[in-house]
This record gives sequence, C-alpha cells and structure tokens, in this order.
Amino acid sequence: MNRLQDKVAIVTGSTSGIGIGIAKLYAAEGAKVVICGRRQEKGQAVVDAIKEAGGEASYHFMDITDPSSIESLFADTEAKYGKIDILVNNAANVGLKDGRVDELTLEMWDAVFQSDMRGTFYAIKCVLPYLKKNGGGSIVNIGSMASCGGDLGSTAYACAKAGVDMLTKSTALQYGKQNIRCNCVRPGLIVTPQNEAHVPQALKDIFLSNIMVNRYGCPEDIGHMCVYLGSDESSYVTGQVMTVDGGLNAHVSTVAQFRQLSSRTW
Repeated sequence: MNRLQDKVAIVTGSTSGIGIGIAKLYAAEGAKVVICGRRQEKGQAVVDAIKEAGGEASYHFMDITDPSSIESLFADTEAKYGKIDILVNNAANVGLKDGRVDELTLEMWDAVFQSDMRGTFYAIKCVLPYLKKNGGGSIVNIGSMASCGGDLGSTAYACAKAGVDMLTKSTALQYGKQNIRCNCVRPGLIVTPQNEAHVPQALKDIFLSNIMVNRYGCPEDIGHMCVYLGSDESSYVTGQVMTVDGGLNAHVSTVAQFRQLSSRTW
C-alpha cells in the first residue's frame, strides 16, 4: 500500500465520480493528494474521508475553464508541499450540451472544447516547469471511449477527447527525455454514486450486452490504472492510450447480437 509513498499528486475534478475514486486510491497508496474542483463543500468532504482513512489530502479551488485558476493550483501546491510529482487531468464538463453536427452551434462546440481540451492542454503546459524542476513526473490524462469511434451524438465531446489522445502522445514525445511521462486512460461505462440514478436501464443493458465481463465499471477500476501510471512501476510506459472498459471496444460490433443467436458467425 505504498506504491505512491511521498509523492505529491494533483487530481483535477476530484469532487465527484471517477476523480474521487482516483484520489482515494492515491491517498491509500501513500500520496499527498490535492483535491480540486469548483465545489468546495464536496471537495472538503473528500478530503475529510481521506484523512479519516489515514491518508493526507487538501482541497484547492480550480475552474478548468479559468487559466488563472489553473496557474494558482500548481503554484500553491508547490508552496504547500515543496514539489509536484503527478498530475491527473480528470476535470471535464461532460454535462455541456452536445449533439449531431447539424445541431451544434459554434458556441456549443467552443464551450465543450474549452472545458475538455483547452483546460487539459493548459494544465499540462502549466505543470511542466514544476515537473522539470522536480526531475520528472507523471501526467495521466483521463480520456473517453467516445474517441474510439463515431457515435450518434456527443460530437464535440468525442472530438475533444480524441484531441486528448493526441495531446498525450505529443507530450510524451516532447518531454520523455526529461523524465516526464504522459499517458491517457479511456474509461468505458463507469457507474458512479453520482450518475447511477441518471443512467437509463435500457442504456445499461445495451452496454452490458457488449461488455466482455459481467459488470459495469466503477471509479476504482480507473483509479487502479491511474495508480500504476503514477507509480514508478510504469517508468517504462509513456505515450500510451489505455482503454479500461471491460472489453467493450475489443470486439467487432456484432458480437452481442451473435451471442443472442448462439452463433459464432453469420
């Protein structure tokens, strides 16, 4: 339980959902974790839960769409802990209105990219000097299976997350020789305490029929991968986009239907 011992980790968007799962596992593995997001009350609740479990954490306000907020996050973290070892870019506004190409306005497109692409880019840009000063570190971007293929909606979101995939590779290439690694984790369908009541059963059934294991994902599934990528165990892993989806995207699209027919082929 000491895989991240003495490391200082920032987990953006860690006041709910997947971010909480990542932050709690980081703290359990010995990291000093900075919880950040716009909702101070919820952020402090995560901090309190980590401390009650014997971990170390603090809350810092951050708005992923506000550059000055991102800048102060890193400056204040170094001032408090003396260094930064890990950045997990989890913050994104998946609740922004999205849709088909003909339905999207430029304003809608820009709002999604500001939150999900621009914010991730600027967080990486801002953390690089601190990681260089520290002699290296790990950046973990949270992407999405939406970037794996076309869909009927969520066009801007999918395009933004596809951009995160390529940003991951570019960052890894450009700063690997300075001992800075960058990887991306693509979650599949992750059911969290916050979203479970809002995910229609019909949608759950569709996903479960295509998932290769017998359950939906949970925040800890993503957290475990992030622990590995933040730890020294993954020191030879960089520039990778890892899909953690129970095998959802590992098969041809007709598998679920063939299973219903008890057939292996047409």
